[in-house]
Amino acid sequence: MIIKPSHRIGEVKAYYFATKLAQIAQMNQSGKTVINLGIGSPDILPPREVIETLKEAAEEQDANKYQSYKGLPELRNAFGHHYSSLLNVKIDPENEVLPLIGTKEGIMHIAMSFLGSEDQVLIPNPGYPSYKVTTELAGATCRYYDLREDNDWLPDLNALAEQDLSNVKIMWINYPHMPTGAQASIEFYKELVAFALKHSILLCHDNPYNFILNDNPLSIFNIEGAKDCAIELCSLSKCFNMAGWRVGALIGAKEYVDVIMRFKSNMDSGMYKAVQKAAAKALHMNQKWFDTLNDIYRKRREIVWEIYDLLNCSYDKNSVGMFVWAKVPEYIINVEDWIEEILIKCRVFITPGFIFGTNGERYIRIALCSDESLLKEAYQLIEHHHVKSIASL
Repeated sequence: MIIKPSHRIGEVKAYYFATKLAQIAQMNQSGKTVINLGIGSPDILPPREVIETLKEAAEEQDANKYQSYKGLPELRNAFGHHYSSLLNVKIDPENEVLPLIGTKEGIMHIAMSFLGSEDQVLIPNPGYPSYKVTTELAGATCRYYDLREDNDWLPDLNALAEQDLSNVKIMWINYPHMPTGAQASIEFYKELVAFALKHSILLCHDNPYNFILNDNPLSIFNIEGAKDCAIELCSLSKCFNMAGWRVGALIGAKEYVDVIMRFKSNMDSGMYKAVQKAAAKALHMNQKWFDTLNDIYRKRREIVWEIYDLLNCSYDKNSVGMFVWAKVPEYIINVEDWIEEILIKCRVFITPGFIFGTNGERYIRIALCSDESLLKEAYQLIEHHHVKSIASL
Protein backbone atom coordinates (compact mmCIF):
# COMPACT_ATOMS: atom_id res chain seq x y z
CA MET A 1 0.00 0.00 0.00
CA ILE A 2 1.55 3.28 -1.12
CA ILE A 3 -0.71 5.52 0.98
CA LYS A 4 -1.96 5.36 4.55
CA PRO A 5 -5.64 4.85 5.49
CA SER A 6 -7.65 7.87 6.60
CA HIS A 7 -7.56 8.71 10.28
CA ARG A 8 -11.29 7.93 10.26
CA ILE A 9 -10.65 4.26 9.54
CA GLY A 10 -7.49 3.99 11.63
CA GLU A 11 -9.18 2.89 14.86
CA VAL A 12 -12.09 1.04 13.28
CA LYS A 13 -11.74 -2.73 13.37
CA ALA A 14 -13.37 -5.16 10.96
CA TYR A 15 -16.92 -6.07 11.96
CA TYR A 16 -16.74 -9.07 14.29
CA PHE A 17 -19.15 -11.16 12.26
CA ALA A 18 -17.25 -10.51 9.03
CA THR A 19 -14.14 -12.01 10.63
CA LYS A 20 -16.02 -14.91 12.18
CA LEU A 21 -17.93 -15.75 9.02
CA ALA A 22 -14.61 -16.01 7.19
CA GLN A 23 -13.38 -18.51 9.81
CA ILE A 24 -16.61 -20.50 9.55
CA ALA A 25 -16.37 -20.55 5.73
CA GLN A 26 -12.84 -21.93 6.00
CA MET A 27 -14.02 -24.65 8.39
CA ASN A 28 -16.85 -25.55 6.03
CA GLN A 29 -14.44 -25.81 3.11
CA SER A 30 -12.30 -28.23 5.09
CA GLY A 31 -15.30 -30.51 5.57
CA LYS A 32 -16.12 -29.44 9.11
CA THR A 33 -19.60 -28.04 8.52
CA VAL A 34 -20.54 -25.48 11.15
CA ILE A 35 -24.05 -24.84 12.47
CA ASN A 36 -24.18 -21.07 12.70
CA LEU A 37 -26.44 -19.97 15.56
CA GLY A 38 -24.88 -16.54 15.79
CA ILE A 39 -26.20 -14.44 12.92
CA GLY A 40 -29.67 -12.90 12.78
CA SER A 41 -30.25 -13.70 9.11
CA PRO A 42 -33.77 -15.14 8.70
CA ASP A 43 -33.90 -18.52 6.95
CA ILE A 44 -37.65 -18.37 6.24
CA LEU A 45 -38.87 -16.93 2.94
CA PRO A 46 -40.71 -13.62 2.81
CA PRO A 47 -44.47 -13.76 2.17
CA ARG A 48 -45.22 -15.50 -1.12
CA GLU A 49 -47.09 -12.50 -2.51
CA VAL A 50 -44.04 -10.33 -1.87
CA ILE A 51 -41.87 -12.61 -4.00
CA GLU A 52 -44.48 -12.61 -6.76
CA THR A 53 -44.64 -8.82 -6.67
CA LEU A 54 -40.86 -8.67 -7.06
CA LYS A 55 -41.00 -10.93 -10.12
CA GLU A 56 -43.77 -8.94 -11.75
CA ALA A 57 -42.21 -5.57 -11.03
CA ALA A 58 -38.86 -6.69 -12.45
CA GLU A 59 -40.57 -7.05 -15.84
CA GLU A 60 -41.81 -3.45 -15.92
CA GLN A 61 -40.34 -1.28 -18.66
CA ASP A 62 -38.70 1.23 -16.32
CA ALA A 63 -37.67 -1.21 -13.58
CA ASN A 64 -33.94 -0.80 -14.22
CA LYS A 65 -33.88 2.99 -14.20
CA TYR A 66 -32.52 5.15 -11.42
CA GLN A 67 -35.13 5.78 -8.77
CA SER A 68 -36.00 8.77 -6.62
CA TYR A 69 -33.74 9.41 -3.66
CA LYS A 70 -36.80 9.50 -1.39
CA GLY A 71 -38.34 6.29 -2.72
CA LEU A 72 -41.54 5.47 -4.53
CA PRO A 73 -44.70 7.14 -3.19
CA GLU A 74 -46.15 3.63 -3.08
CA LEU A 75 -43.45 2.53 -0.63
CA ARG A 76 -43.66 5.64 1.55
CA ASN A 77 -47.44 5.26 1.71
CA ALA A 78 -46.99 1.62 2.70
CA PHE A 79 -44.79 2.65 5.63
CA GLY A 80 -47.54 5.09 6.62
CA HIS A 81 -50.12 2.29 6.47
CA HIS A 82 -47.88 -0.02 8.51
CA TYR A 83 -47.44 2.55 11.28
CA SER A 84 -51.11 3.47 11.30
CA SER A 85 -52.60 -0.03 11.22
CA LEU A 86 -50.18 -1.88 13.49
CA LEU A 87 -48.72 0.82 15.76
CA ASN A 88 -51.52 3.39 15.88
CA VAL A 89 -49.13 6.12 14.79
CA LYS A 90 -49.95 8.67 12.11
CA ILE A 91 -47.07 9.79 9.92
CA ASP A 92 -46.95 11.91 6.78
CA PRO A 93 -45.62 9.62 4.02
CA GLU A 94 -44.59 12.56 1.88
CA ASN A 95 -42.44 14.35 4.45
CA GLU A 96 -41.78 12.02 7.39
CA VAL A 97 -40.59 8.81 5.67
CA LEU A 98 -37.18 8.24 4.09
CA PRO A 99 -36.70 4.73 2.65
CA LEU A 100 -33.24 3.28 3.24
CA ILE A 101 -31.10 0.56 1.72
CA GLY A 102 -31.18 -1.18 5.09
CA THR A 103 -31.18 0.52 8.49
CA LYS A 104 -27.45 0.00 8.95
CA GLU A 105 -27.10 2.59 6.20
CA GLY A 106 -29.45 4.81 8.18
CA ILE A 107 -27.29 4.65 11.28
CA MET A 108 -24.35 5.93 9.25
CA HIS A 109 -26.45 8.62 7.57
CA ILE A 110 -27.63 9.92 10.94
CA ALA A 111 -24.10 10.12 12.30
CA MET A 112 -22.72 11.89 9.25
CA SER A 113 -25.68 14.28 9.06
CA PHE A 114 -25.67 15.52 12.64
CA LEU A 115 -22.33 14.88 14.32
CA GLY A 116 -19.11 16.88 14.47
CA SER A 117 -15.87 16.70 16.40
CA GLU A 118 -17.28 18.54 19.43
CA ASP A 119 -20.33 16.29 19.78
CA GLN A 120 -20.95 13.35 22.08
CA VAL A 121 -23.25 10.37 21.59
CA LEU A 122 -24.90 8.26 24.29
CA ILE A 123 -24.51 4.60 23.30
CA PRO A 124 -26.01 1.61 25.13
CA ASN A 125 -23.69 -0.92 26.76
CA PRO A 126 -24.45 -3.61 25.64
CA GLY A 127 -25.67 -2.49 22.25
CA TYR A 128 -25.31 -2.79 18.49
CA PRO A 129 -21.64 -2.18 17.54
CA SER A 130 -22.54 0.08 14.60
CA TYR A 131 -23.59 2.88 16.95
CA LYS A 132 -19.99 3.13 18.15
CA VAL A 133 -18.35 2.74 14.76
CA THR A 134 -20.49 5.32 12.98
CA THR A 135 -19.98 7.81 15.82
CA GLU A 136 -16.22 7.41 15.52
CA LEU A 137 -16.28 7.65 11.72
CA ALA A 138 -18.20 10.92 12.04
CA GLY A 139 -15.46 12.23 14.34
CA ALA A 140 -17.67 12.46 17.44
CA THR A 141 -17.10 10.99 20.90
CA CYS A 142 -18.82 7.90 22.32
CA ARG A 143 -20.27 8.05 25.83
CA TYR A 144 -21.59 4.73 27.02
CA TYR A 145 -24.55 4.33 29.33
CA ASP A 146 -25.04 1.15 31.29
CA LEU A 147 -27.78 -1.38 30.68
CA ARG A 148 -27.85 -4.05 33.35
CA GLU A 149 -29.86 -7.14 34.02
CA ASP A 150 -30.86 -5.93 37.51
CA ASN A 151 -32.55 -2.90 35.90
CA ASP A 152 -34.25 -4.95 33.16
CA TRP A 153 -31.68 -3.69 30.64
CA LEU A 154 -33.10 -0.16 30.75
CA PRO A 155 -31.02 3.01 31.21
CA ASP A 156 -31.06 4.82 34.53
CA LEU A 157 -32.29 8.19 33.30
CA ASN A 158 -31.95 9.78 36.74
CA ALA A 159 -28.28 8.86 36.88
CA LEU A 160 -27.76 10.19 33.35
CA ALA A 161 -29.49 13.47 34.24
CA GLU A 162 -26.93 14.08 36.98
CA GLN A 163 -24.10 14.06 34.43
CA ASP A 164 -22.93 16.92 32.23
CA LEU A 165 -24.91 16.37 29.04
CA SER A 166 -24.20 19.73 27.42
CA ASN A 167 -22.21 18.22 24.54
CA VAL A 168 -24.48 15.22 24.00
CA LYS A 169 -26.29 15.52 20.69
CA ILE A 170 -27.66 12.01 20.09
CA MET A 171 -28.79 9.11 22.26
CA TRP A 172 -29.15 5.69 20.67
CA ILE A 173 -31.91 3.45 22.01
CA ASN A 174 -33.10 0.09 20.74
CA TYR A 175 -36.20 -1.72 22.01
CA PRO A 176 -36.98 -4.55 21.75
CA HIS A 177 -33.34 -4.54 22.69
CA MET A 178 -30.61 -6.32 20.79
CA PRO A 179 -28.88 -8.37 22.10
CA THR A 180 -30.78 -8.88 25.37
CA GLY A 181 -34.38 -9.08 24.13
CA ALA A 182 -35.52 -6.61 26.79
CA GLN A 183 -38.73 -4.64 26.25
CA ALA A 184 -39.55 -1.02 27.01
CA SER A 185 -42.95 0.04 28.32
CA ILE A 186 -45.01 3.01 27.22
CA GLU A 187 -44.27 4.58 30.63
CA PHE A 188 -40.54 4.32 30.01
CA TYR A 189 -40.88 5.92 26.58
CA LYS A 190 -42.71 8.84 28.19
CA GLU A 191 -39.83 9.32 30.62
CA LEU A 192 -37.33 9.02 27.80
CA VAL A 193 -39.03 11.65 25.63
CA ALA A 194 -39.26 14.04 28.60
CA PHE A 195 -35.54 13.45 29.28
CA ALA A 196 -34.60 14.16 25.66
CA LEU A 197 -36.69 17.31 25.46
CA LYS A 198 -35.24 18.63 28.72
CA HIS A 199 -31.64 18.07 27.64
CA SER A 200 -32.05 18.86 23.90
CA ILE A 201 -30.93 15.40 22.83
CA LEU A 202 -32.03 13.68 19.63
CA LEU A 203 -33.33 10.18 20.40
CA CYS A 204 -32.46 7.71 17.66
CA HIS A 205 -34.65 4.65 18.13
CA ASP A 206 -33.43 1.60 16.23
CA ASN A 207 -36.54 -0.59 16.02
CA PRO A 208 -36.10 -3.63 13.71
CA TYR A 209 -37.43 -6.41 16.01
CA ASN A 210 -40.78 -4.90 16.93
CA PHE A 211 -43.05 -7.73 15.80
CA ILE A 212 -40.97 -10.81 16.63
CA LEU A 213 -42.28 -12.70 19.67
CA ASN A 214 -43.51 -9.36 20.99
CA ASP A 215 -47.13 -9.05 22.12
CA ASN A 216 -46.86 -5.30 22.64
CA PRO A 217 -45.12 -3.63 19.67
CA LEU A 218 -44.49 0.07 20.20
CA SER A 219 -43.04 3.05 18.42
CA ILE A 220 -41.33 5.99 20.07
CA PHE A 221 -43.99 8.03 18.28
CA ASN A 222 -46.70 6.54 20.47
CA ILE A 223 -45.59 9.30 22.84
CA GLU A 224 -46.89 12.83 22.38
CA GLY A 225 -44.10 15.25 21.57
CA ALA A 226 -41.71 12.56 20.37
CA LYS A 227 -41.46 13.97 16.85
CA ASP A 228 -39.78 17.04 18.32
CA CYS A 229 -36.89 15.02 19.72
CA ALA A 230 -36.81 11.60 18.05
CA ILE A 231 -36.33 9.69 14.84
CA GLU A 232 -36.96 5.99 14.38
CA LEU A 233 -35.43 3.35 12.15
CA CYS A 234 -37.58 0.43 11.02
CA SER A 235 -36.57 -2.51 8.90
CA LEU A 236 -38.05 -5.29 6.78
CA SER A 237 -34.98 -7.49 7.36
CA LYS A 238 -36.18 -9.36 10.42
CA CYS A 239 -39.95 -9.04 10.63
CA PHE A 240 -40.52 -9.88 6.96
CA ASN A 241 -37.52 -12.17 6.37
CA MET A 242 -36.00 -9.76 3.85
CA ALA A 243 -32.50 -9.22 5.27
CA GLY A 244 -30.71 -9.57 1.94
CA TRP A 245 -33.19 -7.29 0.19
CA ARG A 246 -31.85 -4.30 2.17
CA VAL A 247 -35.01 -2.33 2.87
CA GLY A 248 -35.72 -0.07 5.80
CA ALA A 249 -36.84 3.45 6.53
CA LEU A 250 -36.14 6.44 8.70
CA ILE A 251 -39.27 7.94 10.26
CA GLY A 252 -39.26 11.43 11.74
CA ALA A 253 -40.26 15.05 11.48
CA LYS A 254 -39.64 16.73 8.13
CA GLU A 255 -36.84 18.89 9.54
CA TYR A 256 -34.80 15.82 10.53
CA VAL A 257 -35.62 13.87 7.36
CA ASP A 258 -34.59 16.78 5.15
CA VAL A 259 -31.17 17.05 6.81
CA ILE A 260 -30.48 13.33 6.42
CA MET A 261 -31.74 13.45 2.84
CA ARG A 262 -29.04 15.99 2.01
CA PHE A 263 -26.37 13.48 3.03
CA LYS A 264 -28.08 10.38 1.61
CA SER A 265 -28.63 11.92 -1.81
CA ASN A 266 -24.87 12.22 -2.17
CA MET A 267 -24.25 8.60 -1.18
CA ASP A 268 -26.61 6.51 -3.34
CA SER A 269 -29.11 6.73 -6.16
CA GLY A 270 -32.17 5.09 -4.69
CA MET A 271 -33.39 1.54 -4.30
CA TYR A 272 -34.22 -0.87 -7.13
CA LYS A 273 -37.83 -0.26 -8.14
CA ALA A 274 -38.93 -3.91 -8.01
CA VAL A 275 -37.60 -4.25 -4.46
CA GLN A 276 -39.49 -1.12 -3.44
CA LYS A 277 -42.76 -2.41 -4.86
CA ALA A 278 -42.27 -5.78 -3.17
CA ALA A 279 -41.47 -4.04 0.12
CA ALA A 280 -44.68 -2.01 -0.19
CA LYS A 281 -46.56 -5.28 -0.55
CA ALA A 282 -44.91 -6.67 2.58
CA LEU A 283 -45.84 -3.62 4.62
CA HIS A 284 -49.52 -4.31 3.95
CA MET A 285 -49.32 -7.74 5.60
CA ASN A 286 -51.65 -8.02 8.59
CA GLN A 287 -51.23 -9.55 12.04
CA LYS A 288 -51.84 -13.05 10.68
CA TRP A 289 -48.42 -12.98 9.00
CA PHE A 290 -46.68 -12.20 12.28
CA ASP A 291 -48.73 -14.79 14.17
CA THR A 292 -47.65 -17.52 11.73
CA LEU A 293 -44.03 -16.39 11.84
CA ASN A 294 -43.99 -16.24 15.63
CA ASP A 295 -45.41 -19.74 15.96
CA ILE A 296 -42.25 -20.96 14.24
CA TYR A 297 -39.98 -18.85 16.41
CA ARG A 298 -41.65 -20.04 19.63
CA LYS A 299 -40.87 -23.66 18.79
CA ARG A 300 -37.29 -22.77 17.96
CA ARG A 301 -36.89 -20.76 21.14
CA GLU A 302 -37.85 -23.75 23.25
CA ILE A 303 -34.98 -25.74 21.74
CA VAL A 304 -32.60 -22.82 22.35
CA TRP A 305 -33.67 -22.85 25.99
CA GLU A 306 -32.76 -26.55 26.07
CA ILE A 307 -29.32 -25.75 24.65
CA TYR A 308 -28.82 -23.15 27.35
CA ASP A 309 -29.93 -25.61 30.01
CA LEU A 310 -27.34 -28.03 28.66
CA LEU A 311 -24.69 -25.33 28.95
CA ASN A 312 -25.86 -24.40 32.48
CA CYS A 313 -26.73 -20.86 31.34
CA SER A 314 -29.50 -18.70 32.82
CA TYR A 315 -31.95 -16.74 30.66
CA ASP A 316 -35.17 -14.74 30.77
CA LYS A 317 -38.19 -16.46 29.25
CA ASN A 318 -39.96 -13.10 28.96
CA SER A 319 -37.45 -11.66 26.50
CA VAL A 320 -38.60 -10.95 22.94
CA GLY A 321 -37.10 -10.53 19.49
CA MET A 322 -35.02 -12.72 17.22
CA PHE A 323 -32.31 -13.64 19.72
CA VAL A 324 -32.08 -15.38 23.07
CA TRP A 325 -29.60 -13.87 25.52
CA ALA A 326 -28.15 -15.92 28.35
CA LYS A 327 -25.72 -15.55 31.22
CA VAL A 328 -22.90 -18.08 31.33
CA PRO A 329 -22.17 -20.06 34.52
CA GLU A 330 -19.72 -18.53 36.97
CA TYR A 331 -17.17 -21.33 36.59
CA ILE A 332 -16.52 -20.35 32.96
CA ILE A 333 -13.49 -18.10 33.36
CA ASN A 334 -12.96 -16.94 29.78
CA VAL A 335 -16.16 -16.74 27.75
CA GLU A 336 -14.40 -16.06 24.44
CA ASP A 337 -12.25 -19.19 24.82
CA TRP A 338 -15.32 -21.19 25.82
CA ILE A 339 -17.25 -20.06 22.74
CA GLU A 340 -14.25 -20.88 20.56
CA GLU A 341 -14.06 -24.34 22.14
CA ILE A 342 -17.71 -24.95 21.28
CA LEU A 343 -17.04 -23.81 17.70
CA ILE A 344 -13.95 -25.97 17.18
CA LYS A 345 -15.06 -29.10 19.06
CA CYS A 346 -18.81 -29.06 18.45
CA ARG A 347 -18.90 -27.16 15.13
CA VAL A 348 -21.55 -24.84 16.58
CA PHE A 349 -21.11 -21.06 16.52
CA ILE A 350 -22.70 -19.01 19.31
CA THR A 351 -22.22 -15.25 19.58
CA PRO A 352 -20.22 -14.04 22.61
CA GLY A 353 -21.80 -11.10 24.38
CA PHE A 354 -18.57 -9.12 24.76
CA ILE A 355 -18.85 -7.86 21.17
CA PHE A 356 -21.82 -5.75 22.31
CA GLY A 357 -19.93 -4.04 25.14
CA THR A 358 -18.37 -4.68 28.53
CA ASN A 359 -21.77 -5.31 30.14
CA GLY A 360 -22.16 -8.28 27.82
CA GLU A 361 -18.94 -10.02 28.81
CA ARG A 362 -20.63 -12.74 30.88
CA TYR A 363 -23.33 -13.46 28.31
CA ILE A 364 -23.89 -15.27 25.03
CA ARG A 365 -26.52 -14.96 22.29
CA ILE A 366 -28.24 -17.44 19.98
CA ALA A 367 -30.30 -16.41 16.94
CA LEU A 368 -33.62 -18.04 16.09
CA CYS A 369 -32.66 -18.27 12.41
CA SER A 370 -32.07 -22.03 12.16
CA ASP A 371 -34.85 -24.55 11.75
CA GLU A 372 -35.77 -27.01 14.47
CA SER A 373 -33.76 -29.87 12.98
CA LEU A 374 -30.55 -27.80 12.94
CA LEU A 375 -31.15 -26.57 16.48
CA LYS A 376 -31.67 -30.14 17.66
CA GLU A 377 -28.51 -31.20 15.85
CA ALA A 378 -26.62 -28.39 17.57
CA TYR A 379 -27.93 -29.62 20.92
CA GLN A 380 -26.75 -33.14 20.14
CA LEU A 381 -23.31 -32.00 19.03
CA ILE A 382 -22.82 -29.95 22.19
CA GLU A 383 -24.10 -32.81 24.33
CA HIS A 384 -21.77 -35.27 22.65
CA HIS A 385 -18.61 -33.17 22.47
CA HIS A 386 -18.81 -30.61 25.21
CA VAL A 387 -20.67 -31.64 28.34
CA LYS A 388 -17.77 -33.70 29.64
CA SER A 389 -15.43 -30.74 29.42
CA ILE A 390 -17.99 -28.59 31.21
CA ALA A 391 -18.29 -31.12 33.99
CA SER A 392 -14.52 -31.26 34.40
CA LEU A 393 -14.11 -27.49 34.80
